[in-house]
Amino acid sequence: MATIFTQIINRQIPAYIVAEDENFIAFLDIRPLAKGHTLVVPKVEIDYVFDLEETLLSKMLLFAKHVAKGIQQVVPCLRIGMAIVGLEVPHAHLHLIPLNSAYDIDFKKKPLAYTEEAFTALAQAIKSHIS
Repeated sequence: MATIFTQIINRQIPAYIVAEDENFIAFLDIRPLAKGHTLVVPKVEIDYVFDLEETLLSKMLLFAKHVAKGIQQVVPCLRIGMAIVGLEVPHAHLHLIPLNSAYDIDFKKKPLAYTEEAFTALAQAIKSHIS
């Protein structure tokens, strides 16, 4: 069975997409730790990020850099943090999380809740700042 991320890539389930190219997709996390929390996912379904072919892994970081710059244009923060956990969904991905302190990247925190309209507006704003 395809992962939830593959289902998003195949448009079988909706997502708040902020960027996409032939190899990757980036969309807002629907259980965000911070406003603008975004997931970057390769389109190839590989469970463990360090099993990605080296060139693809390098490209993933460059793709994430452009997405992070877009997030930072929209969400006031000191930095965009990056985390790779890889236990919750068996599909390689990284988290881009706006940070104002190191504690903002604590996955034990209760996720924030936003309306569909707020997610849609945020995704559009971030998308408009990604080149």
